Amino acid sequence: MGNSPAREGPVTVQSVDRAVTVLEILARDGEAGVTQIAAELGVHKSTAFRLVSALEHRDLVTQDGERGKYRLGLGIVRLAGATTARMDVVQIGRPVCRELAAQIGETVNLTLLSGHEVLYVDQVAGPSTLQPKNWVGRRLPTHATSNGKVLLAHLPPDRLADHLACPLERLTERTVTDRGALEDELAAVRDRGYATAVDELEFGLTAIAAPVRDARGEVTATVSGSGPSFRLPADRIPAVASAVCRAADEISRRLGWTP
Repeated sequence: MGNSPAREGPVTVQSVDRAVTVLEILARDGEAGVTQIAAELGVHKSTAFRLVSALEHRDLVTQDGERGKYRLGLGIVRLAGATTARMDVVQIGRPVCRELAAQIGETVNLTLLSGHEVLYVDQVAGPSTLQPKNWVGRRLPTHATSNGKVLLAHLPPDRLADHLACPLERLTERTVTDRGALEDELAAVRDRGYATAVDELEFGLTAIAAPVRDARGEVTATVSGSGPSFRLPADRIPAVASAVCRAADEISRRLGWTP
């Protein structure tokens, strides 16, 4: 075959292409054995076995112990669920975010935790905002953002320890880089129900975030209001935080959460 692509169009990595084909076979037939998979791929049984073993290691397929056949695993459900959850929170949260942006007059963002970073998935500009920076699609440090602090504050202890084991980068002179100080702040976030970041990500930027919960009550997203620090001074933060918390609770309610 050489090093040329197997077919015209985008170049594909052969093993990845075959692995995806295995998943498609299982999705089509429900279950299949190594012999059938090998035949459909046009490869030796040992090659097919290595493919399904790799997929099984990632929980993307699972094997029936008695019959030895493979079917799609819970890893597929997990991946599909993450995509669905992201789409749901954006679609369901958008009207609430619009109302919040109009109420506080500042930029409103929806975020999710992605790896060790905050992923911004939606944004609505308030009437006071002139050409706001577009955060959608950006990944930012958890420790330097109000959204990130909310997400960290509601992680299980083992996952939080994993996050805090990473170096805390200093982005401004106000960024919290001491692990102990950050843990104290996260405890305060859990107590009061919201997080703030004043001049911590960028000098001159203040943000207030609150948790969004899914139907099981787990914090899976955040909503925040942010703007120039001169428009969000310390004496205005409690009122904005109250509005942000109400919006977060409303999105949570629409996602199926009952306090």
